[in-house]
Amino acid sequence: MKNASNPLALRGGTPVCAGSWPPWPVFDDTERRLLSGVLECGKWWFGERVRQFESEFAAFQGSRYAVTCTNGTTAIEMGLKALGVLPGDEVIVPPYSFVATASAVVTVGAIPVFADIRPDTLCLDPADVARKITPRTRAIIPVHVGGCIADIETINAVARAQGLRVLEDAAHAWGSQWKGRGAGVLGQCGTFSFQVSKNITAGEGGILVTDDEELADLCRSYTHCGRRKDAAWYDHDYLGSNLRLTEFQAAILIAQLTRLEAQIRRRQAAASILDRELAGLAGIRLLAPAPQMTRRSYHMYILRLDESALGVSRDLFVEALIAEGVPASGGWYRPLYANGVFRNPSREPLHGIRAPLADRASEYAQTCCPVCEQVCRDAVWIPQNVLLSGADRIGEVARAIGKVVANAEALRVESKRRGRDRQSAAGA
Repeated sequence: MKNASNPLALRGGTPVCAGSWPPWPVFDDTERRLLSGVLECGKWWFGERVRQFESEFAAFQGSRYAVTCTNGTTAIEMGLKALGVLPGDEVIVPPYSFVATASAVVTVGAIPVFADIRPDTLCLDPADVARKITPRTRAIIPVHVGGCIADIETINAVARAQGLRVLEDAAHAWGSQWKGRGAGVLGQCGTFSFQVSKNITAGEGGILVTDDEELADLCRSYTHCGRRKDAAWYDHDYLGSNLRLTEFQAAILIAQLTRLEAQIRRRQAAASILDRELAGLAGIRLLAPAPQMTRRSYHMYILRLDESALGVSRDLFVEALIAEGVPASGGWYRPLYANGVFRNPSREPLHGIRAPLADRASEYAQTCCPVCEQVCRDAVWIPQNVLLSGADRIGEVARAIGKVVANAEALRVESKRRGRDRQSAAGA
């Protein structure tokens, strides 16, 4: 790949990428027609369209059952409850994820235990999972980061040996497959999110998929105020909540699902271009998903920066990349256990919202997952809507990354200048 010779846009040069990127969310008259149909029929609540979407999404992922709910967070909560996770149980989770992966565990009264991730996939490391199992462990939640499926075969083997349940957090993995099988049906169940940034969205929404009918029925009861299948309306035999999806959301998701297959292929093609163009580029490390993963949804394209090779921090690298017109970010910039909900409660009395873990906060003060901590310092994310661009625009992204790498010395000069400015301001 040829490196750009003009100065960095951060230092007055011409940006590599001009113009806007594909907008998100994508919608057209399909959404308008289906939404209008819901509006006009007057049946807005938890009915025909919810059932249609559940059936179609289950078929898309290759599961027998699907249960919708309000969002991806509540999907994890109801999955944990349906799997029998009780207060005081331990659930092993990765620290490289959105907070819901761990906060859902806390919400159901259980204790999240953080196991490290693998440096090549950024997903849960089965070897560290095995080290973190105790007699109190009840379940494992692997997260399929960016649509990259965790080493699910090894995780399942560890779980079977210890009698544990596996709930896949597949909030990034609509359409991802392992040996041709869809994410979410590789463990006991899997959960997905339809929040606005996600590759299929209704603004908010969630779903759980499973091949276990009893588990699906329990989840349905939990979302539906504790009602059992075929029970009378005011019979509430189980403890439940009200987590039902609306017909408006289901109508949008039905429309979104019609174009997801084509969008997956487009994102995979874009990622293949980036893999080819960035391979061997000094200071850039690409991920290496397992060959058993036969399809990847690419919620984002992630690369890792070798700061020791470039002498440039990830944050300054991202700033330079943004100046070149690439909407990059550092993604999850700290491990989950570094958030206040896990670290600060030692200074608080026990409180359901402010300090739900105050009586066991010291367990997290010493938590350290070194691979995750390094990844939080060096990962660079490129969002999924960029991957919907044509080959020419994706080539621009690759050239922009190459240009920033080629101008690493200019970034080092910029970093030193900023350091001097900070010192001067501090001494003024």
